[in-house]
Amino acid sequence: MRVSLGFLYAPVFCLLWITKHAVDSVQLSAPERVTGAYGGSVTVSCQYDLQFREHTKYWCKGKTYELCNIVVKTPKNRGSKRSFIADDKETGVFTVNMTDLRKEDDGMYWCVIARKGRNIYTGVRLHVSDTVITTTTPTPTTSPPVTRHEICWWVALRWILFILMLSCLVATHIVVWRIDCKETKQTDASVNLNIYN
Repeated sequence: MRVSLGFLYAPVFCLLWITKHAVDSVQLSAPERVTGAYGGSVTVSCQYDLQFREHTKYWCKGKTYELCNIVVKTPKNRGSKRSFIADDKETGVFTVNMTDLRKEDDGMYWCVIARKGRNIYTGVRLHVSDTVITTTTPTPTTSPPVTRHEICWWVALRWILFILMLSCLVATHIVVWRIDCKETKQTDASVNLNIYN
């Protein structure tokens, strides 16, 4: 009896996705939600690992990252009429400032680091309240800085888990192969016995 192992691949791919997502979240962080008053302004700080200091950063809007539209991007503090971006490469933080907030500004935004292959991104939901103000409203800052030690730990953990899962998968294949061989030999022996009888 041949055992199907297709279902064993799913946990491997799931594990790879989870560890990759965890590493990305360590490399780039931002507040999950910020609120600004109608007519006011809001500032969002996106903190990144210093290995990305020379990469292009941008701020885009859309329900999903894959379909978002770029609002502002680096370098040289490029901005739009009401949005500005600044990248502090010494501290590893790029900051987005949106002014004269309107109801249509409400929605999902993304802090993004552009790189070859797959970009790194994290989502920020902006809520524009109905209160009308004319002064700047500060917003929550990001979580405490992420150290290089924490990033190295996540990368090492990812590879350790990957190797363990791969070892389990190979071991399972070997066991199934041996069971298959044993059953084949028993079947051949039965056939030969019947022929001689």
